Amino acid sequence: MKSIRSRSARAIVVALAAGSLVLTGCSSNDKGKGDTGKAAPGANDAAEQSKPVVYGDAAASTGPAKEVAGAKSGGFIEVYQQSDLSHMDPGQIYVSDAGQFANLVHRKLTNYQEDAKGNLTVVGDIATDSGQTTDGGKTWKFTLKDGIKDEDGNVITSADVRHSVERLYSKVIFDGPTFLQTWLSGTDYRKALPDGPYTGKHLPDTVLETPDAKTVIFKFDQPRPDLPQALAMAGYAIVPAKQDTKEKYDKAPKALGPYKIAEYKAGKSIKLVRNTNWDPKTDAVRHQYVDGYNFTNTIDAASQTKRLIADQGEAKNAIQFTDSVETTLVRDVVTKPEVNKRTIKGYQPYVWQLTFNMDRVKDKKVRDAITYAIPNERMIQADGGKYGGEIAGGLFAPTLPGHDPNYDPFGKKKKPNGDVEKAKQLLKEAGVKEGTKLTYAYSNTPRGQKQSVIIKDALKAIGFDVQLKEVERASYYEQIGKVKNPYDIYMTGWGQDWSSPSTVVTPVYDGKLIADGASNYSHINDPKVNELIQEALKLQPEQAAKKWEEAHKRIVEEVNPAAPVYYSKQMQLFGSNIGGARYSTNSSYININDLYLKQP
Repeated sequence: MKSIRSRSARAIVVALAAGSLVLTGCSSNDKGKGDTGKAAPGANDAAEQSKPVVYGDAAASTGPAKEVAGAKSGGFIEVYQQSDLSHMDPGQIYVSDAGQFANLVHRKLTNYQEDAKGNLTVVGDIATDSGQTTDGGKTWKFTLKDGIKDEDGNVITSADVRHSVERLYSKVIFDGPTFLQTWLSGTDYRKALPDGPYTGKHLPDTVLETPDAKTVIFKFDQPRPDLPQALAMAGYAIVPAKQDTKEKYDKAPKALGPYKIAEYKAGKSIKLVRNTNWDPKTDAVRHQYVDGYNFTNTIDAASQTKRLIADQGEAKNAIQFTDSVETTLVRDVVTKPEVNKRTIKGYQPYVWQLTFNMDRVKDKKVRDAITYAIPNERMIQADGGKYGGEIAGGLFAPTLPGHDPNYDPFGKKKKPNGDVEKAKQLLKEAGVKEGTKLTYAYSNTPRGQKQSVIIKDALKAIGFDVQLKEVERASYYEQIGKVKNPYDIYMTGWGQDWSSPSTVVTPVYDGKLIADGASNYSHINDPKVNELIQEALKLQPEQAAKKWEEAHKRIVEEVNPAAPVYYSKQMQLFGSNIGGARYSTNSSYININDLYLKQP
């Protein structure tokens, strides 16, 4: 699995006109972008995946979701996973496996509606529309739909929305997104409500107001035009106040979405069944075609791929959830038309990077030397070759608006398997002795294991003694996310949370965001970068673009907290009885919302 922090990679078209947001979304189920069985994604695909996002009105947000042509009702889809989900508590969800799961179980104020051509519209999920503002985005008002209930039949009110936001301030939550909290209360947001809502205290109405059971009003100190996209993140899904069990909620959350948890065996399996209190009339995005999903969380990527290639028995009803075709079996898939037609392919908005723990790897010449030494091409080969990725020149993915395909300051396209001599020269200048130890942490996935050997060999060639430390996949980001972690270097993958460079630069490279559970994995704290971030955040997206690019170049060239390795691509398999399968440009996985069984 690409256990990567994620969301969408789109440019945004938004009119903050008096009182409303424009453009009604529409869904299409005609074949189009995201067709299965095509060749490896290329530059044109990346460009298409950068189409504008629009903000939908009440009509776009009204359910039910448009029917999928030919869809049938009934049966269970088998889900193949190689390990347990990272989290199930919405507030903790910031990794892609849990994000995919969340769309089945959780609901948010807003959501992404995606048509079959990959066009995205932000619509109201439990809200009646994507939000209303009359002051350019400093104040946002959301009205809740009628008929929203949790799985036990409790009506969701504005108090539940307030509770869901305020619990993010408590120590119960340590691993989710922090955009909303910091926008409302600053980088030290936890001080504003250290116990969350659990002792009866609340954020002031000057920040978050719920004047009645149907109304939620967010108030910011500066325009936040991206709020509807931020609220569409799984990390901001609703946790009903009556149902909140604090730390225990991560193992037994209550559903608002079309499916609920019927059985959970930690590390082994999850069974989802229909949530009878989900009303399709309130949901413009999801369907409830199948009776449920059987997750088996013990099947490695190679076994998943082999079963799905064979397409026998239950495998006909199975999907890869967030795992990909095993790299050694890619050829077996793409050279067989009958198998290749059962794939989804596309660019992901992620950049895989070798991140330096700058508290331990302090010399920039050493970081540069390692960057030059990395054999990017071999790293890609370990992840599916041209179907798995392409060499990265920088830290902005090809799907991010304004991406420069020619940016390559470390000359990786000319020397795709590293520049050993350049690396050795830099280490000599830095005075690094032969045999210096480096600790490399990696996720215990087949790809992680293969790449760990490549990294060890490459760095051994320039004189390092690399100590490999394997980390359980489900807790990988939690472990490297500790400020006092014991590792020197580790691979991380980051994708923009929505269509702005702010969601790449700010969470990962802002020196004010160094904390346990935060995403500044390198612990970069460069005053100039911090200054550029603050300047860019005060500008509208078009004006901010140059500032973000300036920050990007300083990060890559002048600081180098993380060596760009490759831009990620996706290829997944599904069984022959699965209908409605296509690539989702929102999740960068199989579109989980439209699936059904051809023969239930």
